[in-house]
Amino acid sequence: MSAPVDAGTIDDVIAQLDDVIDRAVAAESRLGYFAALYRQVTVAVKHGIETGFFADPARMERLDVIFARRYLDALAQWRAQTEVSGCWAFAFARAASRRPTVLQHLLLGMNAHINLDLGIAAAQTAPGDQLPALYDDFCRINAILADLTGNVQTALTEVWPGLGILLTFVRRSDDVIVNFSMTRAREAAWRVAQQLAPLDDAHQHAVIATLDQQVVARARLIDRPGFTLATALAAIRLRERGSVAEIIAALR
Repeated sequence: MSAPVDAGTIDDVIAQLDDVIDRAVAAESRLGYFAALYRQVTVAVKHGIETGFFADPARMERLDVIFARRYLDALAQWRAQTEVSGCWAFAFARAASRRPTVLQHLLLGMNAHINLDLGIAAAQTAPGDQLPALYDDFCRINAILADLTGNVQTALTEVWPGLGILLTFVRRSDDVIVNFSMTRAREAAWRVAQQLAPLDDAHQHAVIATLDQQVVARARLIDRPGFTLATALAAIRLRERGSVAEIIAALR
């Protein structure tokens, strides 16, 4: 796959995500799992932009586009076998394996995109002393993601009905593996943005390289958690149903 055409608007992003998803469906590739989930998020952000949910819609669209391009560019680079962030390389490589559950595949993508990409995108959208003005709209994304949580849990329950019992037991799906919390991850991403915003490119690169190593370490925990969770995930995996294309459709 060649490098994606520059996404200049949120509609461009959605079109490129549709292309990734369609290719994944045709190839029965698990790369489509995260892309399908991410499309839901992007459509919800677009709705928020159009309905005045964000204080600065134009700035939020810039953030969304910069954020999405980090994922789309990483995927293109990985397919072209060129240099790519370690955490994305790990997530994309695991898509070739049947061992991780659907939930693990989603969390690997979320780990890379939120724990690495989001803070970088925020700092690029509002560099230097512009960053504090972005904070309120940055936090409003959490409200959108909270609304989507139920939809994602429903989709995952369609893949494995017993997952609903497990999610009830642990209270939230983001408690299942390494206590992945969307809210905490986004708070950490904001701290990354604060660290990066005042730096020049060379110093940003050094910070990002160190951060990538930390995110890879978290990815390894998601992929191979402790014995108790690994046992539960093995049970989930044995009972997951549907083809890759059907699972992508449920997530989309």
